[in-house]
Amino acid sequence: METLRFQVVGEAFKKKPLDVEAPVERPAKYFGKKVFNREKMYTYLSKDVYAKMIDVMDNGARLERDVADAVAEGMKQWATENGVTHYTHWFQPLTEGTAEKHDSFIEHDGKGGMVEEFTGKLLVQQEPDASSFPSGGIRSTFEARGYSAWDPTSPVFIIDDTLCIPTVFISYTGESLDYKAPLLRALHAVNVAATEVCHYFDPTVKKVTSNLGWEQEYFLVDEGLYSARPDLLLTGRTLMGHDSAKNQQMDDHYFGSIPERVAAFMRELEIEALELGIPCKTRHNEVAPNQFELAPIFEETNLAVDHNMLLMSVMRRVARKHGFRVLLHEKPFAGINGSGKHNNWSLSTDNGVLLHAPGKTPEQNLRFATFIVETLMGVYRHNGLLKASIMSATNAHRLGANEAPPAIISSFLGRQVSELLDHIEKADRDNLLAMDGKQGLKMDIPEIPELLIDNTDRNRTSPFAFTGNRFEFRAVGSEANCASAMIALNSAVAEALASFKQRVDARIAETEEKFVGTGHSATFHAIIDILREDIKTCKPIRFDGNGYSDEWKAEAARRGLDVETSCPVIFDRYLDAESVQMFESLGVMTRKELEARNEVKWETYTKKIQIEARVLGDLSMNHIIPVATNYQSRLLANIESMHKVFPAMKADALSARNLKLVEEIAERTSRIETQVEELVAARKVANRIADEREKAIAYHDTVAPFFDSIRRQIDKLELIVDDAFWPLPKYRELLFIR
Repeated sequence: METLRFQVVGEAFKKKPLDVEAPVERPAKYFGKKVFNREKMYTYLSKDVYAKMIDVMDNGARLERDVADAVAEGMKQWATENGVTHYTHWFQPLTEGTAEKHDSFIEHDGKGGMVEEFTGKLLVQQEPDASSFPSGGIRSTFEARGYSAWDPTSPVFIIDDTLCIPTVFISYTGESLDYKAPLLRALHAVNVAATEVCHYFDPTVKKVTSNLGWEQEYFLVDEGLYSARPDLLLTGRTLMGHDSAKNQQMDDHYFGSIPERVAAFMRELEIEALELGIPCKTRHNEVAPNQFELAPIFEETNLAVDHNMLLMSVMRRVARKHGFRVLLHEKPFAGINGSGKHNNWSLSTDNGVLLHAPGKTPEQNLRFATFIVETLMGVYRHNGLLKASIMSATNAHRLGANEAPPAIISSFLGRQVSELLDHIEKADRDNLLAMDGKQGLKMDIPEIPELLIDNTDRNRTSPFAFTGNRFEFRAVGSEANCASAMIALNSAVAEALASFKQRVDARIAETEEKFVGTGHSATFHAIIDILREDIKTCKPIRFDGNGYSDEWKAEAARRGLDVETSCPVIFDRYLDAESVQMFESLGVMTRKELEARNEVKWETYTKKIQIEARVLGDLSMNHIIPVATNYQSRLLANIESMHKVFPAMKADALSARNLKLVEEIAERTSRIETQVEELVAARKVANRIADEREKAIAYHDTVAPFFDSIRRQIDKLELIVDDAFWPLPKYRELLFIR
């Protein structure tokens, strides 16, 4: 039976790649084809309505009802011309996925017939059931009302026959129940704070934008093999499986030739993504077998988050057309590279200046130093919160293993930026700044390169690394919603910049009279003074060494950084006094919203570990042990046959190996049975705990530890039992696309 089953599974290998008809037009021609972008708006809206919508999108102007009606009519005309029959408010609840309810355009015409109608009211607001999504107690089952509200800064797009409208999702009482609402607030906060600091250097700056370029790593496996692995199907990862004799140790997969079937999948995925306005730029083989990466050109953070959530959905759909399943779990296979979603983050002004990029003049480099230091201040003050923002039951498997950064937040700056900050901190202030006639400010910083971009090494063990003109937040998990990390990061930096501005202004007021008539600027002296203070304060977050070393773990603890590794306990950082104060003062989230989100996080953690425990117990007792004992019986029958055919001494010698295997199988199956029983008992005890936090901690401390010990026994049995009888596809089959 098992052999026949693998013949069926093996058919997945024989599938030919689907022919993807190459578009007649070049990508630049069909980019955004399915998006109601500014070009479409200009075509389908009147000039007056178009101008008002641009004001809404760029400047946050109020959206009037008559404008919404006109936009809705233009959208409907464009959508119906493209075969659309339905619309949906597309939002991002606290499930790490997206949600949508489709409605058709049809309405009664009052004469017994139907008309197609789409008004501003339908565009702007809908009422999905809020009690059926995770809310952390904000909404009870009998309190179902919630609202989705259009986000006009993220363009509407078409999927199949449906017009998808990006929205926020809030409760009837006003609390956010999604990721987008607090993200938009965090982006507003960092815009306000950064713009005010920019005015020290350039008073013409009107707006600062947060940018995000994510790098999406993922695995592909053949759909037939995926279906034969209940653990992959139900948990997203393999709960058992011995290492393949060859996996990634030869380093031959990274940047290698892309397999033909995978290339066909990538081509179709990129075409669909480009039509949806997702600016795909890079594709390549990643480090582990069957692991790949897709990365776009960076975009405004809110739009980038929406595009990443959309892409993950498109990936899953396109993969199945090519006989694959996409694995977005951070650690689907033990012992090889896990998958992350590196978040390349930066700030830029409305006149095109990257604030984390060095410049050509002393003033520009002082601005550069200011934004580097204040970013580090935010990361230092809230390093535990940033870790909580990327932590999950799945990402916990990846952090600190196989090229993933450790679960300690630190920042790698590289030699030259570190030397720049050290010089500002230690040099004599009066000699650091000088005025030289019409040439303006000079900084006594020897040999600041005109460009530090790519003038520094990279550190794969750093969770938050400076990479030339941006920071790369490497700790974000591959299946996560980027918004979680971006909410925490942008809020932390906004708070740091606001504090910097307040302290600089106070210092200017204290010292301005001192510099009157001296040719020195009180503003620049104040900036340097505050920068020097902050460089000293945030120095513990700077680390350019090996983040994997035990020495760093001890050193990080001495520096006062958060070194907690328990996922449920790490979530506590959201409710620290300084976290609550920051989020509330910036208007990003209230304490009630933070408490509710933590309830969701703890409950989600518990459920994921609970599901894994149930699957592991089922596979152990109903798949592995029966197969192992069946093989054991065959070995015993062979031993008995040997004694019937050969003399006793020769039979003993010939059957010695089989007898040893029989004993080992008995020992290992016994250990599995015992540990599964203990696992079930621990789960039952944890399930009786009412408090969600304490239950999650119990699952982490008393249930999850059984996983590795049970797995060790199963993986040893995999090496013993006849390959023809083993019930699950092995790593050597899963990891190499044929």
